[in-house]
Amino acid sequence: QVELIESGGGLVQAGGSLRLSCTASERTFSSLDMGWFRQAPGKEREFTASITRDGYSIYSTDSVKGRFTISRDSAENTMYLQMNSLKLEDTAVYYCAAKSRFGPLQSLKDFDFWGQGTQVTVSS
Repeated sequence: QVELIESGGGLVQAGGSLRLSCTASERTFSSLDMGWFRQAPGKEREFTASITRDGYSIYSTDSVKGRFTISRDSAENTMYLQMNSLKLEDTAVYYCAAKSRFGPLQSLKDFDFWGQGTQVTVSS
């Protein structure tokens, strides 16, 4: 079992920035593919960004390309999501996810472990 703890959410004005962190309990962090998903009020949870265990491949949904950057630090067992130029529509609960199986990493069903989520609210 992998425990994931998110932090860094909060309230920010449109155009501002936030950095989310996800720390994993798993000592073999380097064996996990990681991802971020988000769920806006009244909507389904959706893929935001993901990164392979070796850090070489990164994926993101079109709506955040050029604004959000996913990264990971194996020494800290932590994944990050740097969010810049935030928009009102980025308001959501952001969830960290992880998986040890090899394979796709762009949909909910690909991931086995989930954090509790951190709220990001973008105001006008």
